[in-house]
Amino acid sequence: MSSLTIPSASNTAHDLLALGALVTRLDPGIIPFAEASEYALHVSGGEYNVATNLSTCFGLRAAIASAIVDYPIGKRIESAVRKAGVTPYYQRFAFDGVRGPNMAIVWSDRGQGVRAPVVFYNRSNEAAGRLKPGSFDWKAIFGKGIRWFHSGGIFSALSPTTSELVIEAMEAARAAGAVVSFDLNYRAKLWAVAAAEQGLSAEQASEGAAQTLRKIVSHVDVLVGNEEDLQKGLGLKGPEVESKGKLDSSTFFGMMESVIKDFPNIKAVATTLREVHSTNRHSWSAVLWLDGKSYTAPTCELDVYDRVGGGDGFAAGLFYGLLAGKSPEDALRLGWAHGALLTTTPGDTSMVSLDQVEAFAKGGSARIQR
Repeated sequence: MSSLTIPSASNTAHDLLALGALVTRLDPGIIPFAEASEYALHVSGGEYNVATNLSTCFGLRAAIASAIVDYPIGKRIESAVRKAGVTPYYQRFAFDGVRGPNMAIVWSDRGQGVRAPVVFYNRSNEAAGRLKPGSFDWKAIFGKGIRWFHSGGIFSALSPTTSELVIEAMEAARAAGAVVSFDLNYRAKLWAVAAAEQGLSAEQASEGAAQTLRKIVSHVDVLVGNEEDLQKGLGLKGPEVESKGKLDSSTFFGMMESVIKDFPNIKAVATTLREVHSTNRHSWSAVLWLDGKSYTAPTCELDVYDRVGGGDGFAAGLFYGLLAGKSPEDALRLGWAHGALLTTTPGDTSMVSLDQVEAFAKGGSARIQR
């Protein structure tokens, strides 16, 4: 197993390029959907969130490759991407005025107390699901110089062609010398819906998801995912995921031998650890396995305002630390701190500063800053 090598920033256009779907998240706050009459609109997407966080909080040069539909919702999303300082590479689609294709909608409230958040989707006729190999000129894009490439399991599950596109992009990234990362983000119902459209059963969907994700992960250097993602998404054997406390890192680290046995290309695996006491009170930690060594972040108690995007916040902080040449301990703490702080604001992407992240990572508190 070789160690993780981070490319230099010299002669590069982007520190990170993400490939994924851009979506709108409609958020009624703490009001249940059946009673809500007003919604905040957040522009989101697992891969896009990482790129935006790296741009707005950490000051890195981030880019997104995605689908965009030429209609008002598409323009609203494009405006948010510009505001975030993220460079777009779009495959454009025309809207037929009636049925699409569409920019997907994620409906997600915040819950409150003992009432859990609710999340559901409208991804019907989603433009991003039409992306396929050949949608982007990877040779030209990576020819500009890119240090890190990132994608994820939700985008890969949208259609048979999106997973093929991820592999095509990863092959181009590796050829260009970029680090390749992937967030497993295993969502069984997304894989099941895509499989049902092909006339496959739920069991066949699960098997197909594992086969697809294993193909993708064979190209990956840095993997983000918890024990459940590793077991259900990649079909790896390990301890029962519910057998120990949510903050116990031993089950996660105990699976690294299985990961490396099947995927010797993997240099790092990381995930957050979260114990949910109520919607607004979580215990929070994170773990990193890098180049054969294990690292664990501190545990803190979170007063959560909006939990959506916390995992993407963690990934962005971790990637920033590694790209900036920080030690593994410091990179993990930056991810842990940024993910925690992201849950204190509305929406899916960062509203905090690098100074705040660094202070919390070093053990800062919520004392007033004067």
